[in-house]
Amino acid sequence: MKWFKLLIKGIFLSILAIVIIIASCNMIVIHYSKDKLYDNAKDIPYKEVGLLLGTSPRTKDGHANIYYAYRVEAAVKLYKAKKIGRILISGDGREKNYDEPKYIRRDLIKRGIPANKIILDKQGLRTFDSVIRAKEVYGYSEFTVISQKFHNERAVFLAGYNDMDAIGFNAKDAPNQKGESAKRMKLREVFAKVKVFIDLI
Repeated sequence: MKWFKLLIKGIFLSILAIVIIIASCNMIVIHYSKDKLYDNAKDIPYKEVGLLLGTSPRTKDGHANIYYAYRVEAAVKLYKAKKIGRILISGDGREKNYDEPKYIRRDLIKRGIPANKIILDKQGLRTFDSVIRAKEVYGYSEFTVISQKFHNERAVFLAGYNDMDAIGFNAKDAPNQKGESAKRMKLREVFAKVKVFIDLI
């Protein structure tokens, strides 16, 4: 049974290594971004552009997406506080019946943001794409990322790694989101922070 003990030991060590890798990736991202994130619009420095990361206005179960509403609210708050001069909305806009930037633009205009201050990036299919395209396609190497804190941590780290000067403004979190478990979303984010490093390889 010696082989069986070695197998169990190998499995245990492999699991331990995976846990250490996941924890290390998350710690690096969080540590890098912790002094670059802001909750209060009064405290955040001015950046010409706010990079608003898109999401669907509704969850897969058809409920109103509170994360969406809070991101729109945060962008409006920053603009009206004169902490950003324009808003680059980046999200998935490839289909006629699903266009995150278009939906967000509509709601920003309803809240008083001038249409000529809004830029749409309909190819921001992932956070990585949104950050990289802000610089390579739109020419912005300095900006304020607008999303929830757990999302901003990753976006700001990606920007810094790619020689961009980015800070984040944290939209309200949504722990009571209907139709999708907040715990499940946070768990996905744990693995998304690991994927950051895979993308950068």
